[in-house]
Amino acid sequence: MIVWVLYDIKKDKARNKIAKACKQAGLYRVQYSCFLGALNRNVKDELTLIIEDLIDEKTDKVYLFNMSKDELKTCAMLGQAFDQKLVTDEIKALFF
Repeated sequence: MIVWVLYDIKKDKARNKIAKACKQAGLYRVQYSCFLGALNRNVKDELTLIIEDLIDEKTDKVYLFNMSKDELKTCAMLGQAFDQKLVTDEIKALFF
């Protein structure tokens, strides 16, 4: 499944650890607080547990969205949808 992880994390330390966990899970950073990639159910569940342990539930916001590859192709991405400094054409080709 394709998974989007979007977050607004207050503390730098937790934010950096979550970014690292997303990368280790196999996600690609497409914006500073947004990751995208294909994960199986077990990896997504493990990532969810890691994130739950790192966040402050009173101040932080994290969204994990599942979608199919077909659904991703129907998304409208406007302007600089992907940060050009972070996303290569090779990564875009994996999803479009």
